[in-house]
Amino acid sequence: MENTAFETPLRVTVVIGSNRHGRFGPVVADWLLERLRERDELVVDVVDVAEVTLPTTMERTAHATGPVGAKLAAADAFVVLTPEYNHSFPAALKNLIDWHFTEWQAKPVALVSYGGISGGLRATEHLRQVFAELHAVTVRDTVSFHNAAASFTPEGRPKDPSGPDAAAKTMLDQLTWWARALKEAKERRPYGA
Repeated sequence: MENTAFETPLRVTVVIGSNRHGRFGPVVADWLLERLRERDELVVDVVDVAEVTLPTTMERTAHATGPVGAKLAAADAFVVLTPEYNHSFPAALKNLIDWHFTEWQAKPVALVSYGGISGGLRATEHLRQVFAELHAVTVRDTVSFHNAAASFTPEGRPKDPSGPDAAAKTMLDQLTWWARALKEAKERRPYGA
């Protein structure tokens, strides 16, 4: 899946889904952002749930949806990075997703997870259900880091980068294809859920 010179870059927003104290997410996010920034066809933005304050009540306010909503709305595609907490994804990530609806519609979502022995795969399967309800398309291939803390060096590099790098390439190729296809389709015919 190649980029051609005449195509405008796609806007991809990375959502860092953990706000837990001492979280491992920034280590995985730094690795992920390097992979994304290597691709000329992508322009990257970041939403970190640790930097977003959203109420847990669902009374809609401009403050709650303002700058974060604008970043999500501007995206052509998303990569959601999630840990696995208690066999699912974090409450802060669910809250961010729930506060926004149309921002996800008819856009592709790639999933990157990390955790213990399962590598966060149970969290990604739960996220697939949530994004399907929001009319988003999750790409099939994911990247997961099993026993994540032991998989990275103290400098934040994967000890064996070959597997994660190959998985990231496949996932990002799929994300780029879906983003381009859905963007072109929406330009011809607006999406209406």
